[in-house]
Amino acid sequence: MKDLENIPALMADIGARAKAAAAKLAVATAEAKKDALLAAADAVWDDRAVILEANEKDLEFGREKGLSDAMMDRLTLDEGRIQGIVDGLRAVAGQNDPVGEVLAEWDMESGLHIRRVRTPLGVIGVIYESRPNVTADAGALCLKSGNAVILRGGSESFHSSTAIHACLIKGLQAAGLPADAIQLVPTRDRAAVQALLTMTDTVDVIVPRGGKELVGLVQREARVPVFAHLEGIVHIYIDKEADPEKALRVVMNAKTRRTGICGAAECLLIHRDVVSTIGQGVIKALLDAGVEVRADATLKMIEGTIQANDQDWGREFLDSIIAAKVVDDIDAAIAHIRKYGSNHTDCIITEDDSAANTFFARLDSAILMRNASTQFADGGEFGMGAEIGIATGKMHARGPVGAAQLTSFKYLVEGDGAIRS
Repeated sequence: MKDLENIPALMADIGARAKAAAAKLAVATAEAKKDALLAAADAVWDDRAVILEANEKDLEFGREKGLSDAMMDRLTLDEGRIQGIVDGLRAVAGQNDPVGEVLAEWDMESGLHIRRVRTPLGVIGVIYESRPNVTADAGALCLKSGNAVILRGGSESFHSSTAIHACLIKGLQAAGLPADAIQLVPTRDRAAVQALLTMTDTVDVIVPRGGKELVGLVQREARVPVFAHLEGIVHIYIDKEADPEKALRVVMNAKTRRTGICGAAECLLIHRDVVSTIGQGVIKALLDAGVEVRADATLKMIEGTIQANDQDWGREFLDSIIAAKVVDDIDAAIAHIRKYGSNHTDCIITEDDSAANTFFARLDSAILMRNASTQFADGGEFGMGAEIGIATGKMHARGPVGAAQLTSFKYLVEGDGAIRS
């Protein structure tokens, strides 16, 4: 390992070792990768006391920095969340290996037989903020898809990520795979991020996972292709044909289950025809649950709400706060989401198939939902085992990025002495 004070040399060394490991992973067997992930899962559980001790150091650091309650929640590990990490590793291990999967196959009159097959991207750089579980999720998904990964976690989760990373290395070693396949940048120095973004010789794609400031920095500074994971400005639209019980259950779960995740609802739009019925009931329930409701002029008449301002629309609160607005119809709801949304996740609550179809057709968010909590916007809930992020761009991958989305493809062309006339 290079001197930690010489960041360019440190990162160049990490990149070179990752590229060498990627070449070996590209031909690793599905069984070896599965064995590595299962061994890593066992190591996480066996070492949970060490991980929790490391997490306490990070929590102390976070308190000293004055992190918000939502950020502290993201940072916090307990035995239940460690069990979730273990379950995620085992779920990814149990999935079909995407590498080598035949996506399409056909014959040409020229005598060529052509197959399009999945192939790893190579080396993936993942830059993330306070959630230490991303260390395991990203490491697992990159390994499953045959990619080497360079992990650069947030300064807040430094000790937790280091402890979890050590378990991933134990898994690789147990399966006879190169330890350099999953590397964690061993410094909090931000210069390491700047270096990673420009390592075009060794890094094939960057995945930022965090807030708007982080993603914006990566998009501005990166010389390596980026899978953008923008903020989750998540809307729920209660249509005039909404079922009252479903509306209440979905909105309450979408806002209050965990306020600090990107799938948490941040803005509630209510059709004017149901303001005095469903709308009022939902807002009162939110208030009773301790949610601060920043309401427009119409909803401000409900006792306990506060007046919204222009900055509350299109804002990711990541807290027990929601903006709420009355709209005249579905067209107005769609227009609001187009103006203020982030193309992450948006939901309609309605029993009207035509309204749902209109909502789905006219919005282009990565995830669109009907009558379901937006907290389901998660790769694990989509059956991917885990996710490396929610991609909101339109190139290559969109929505939850699992193992399959971390592959590209190549063409395998076979002939029997075929020549072109």
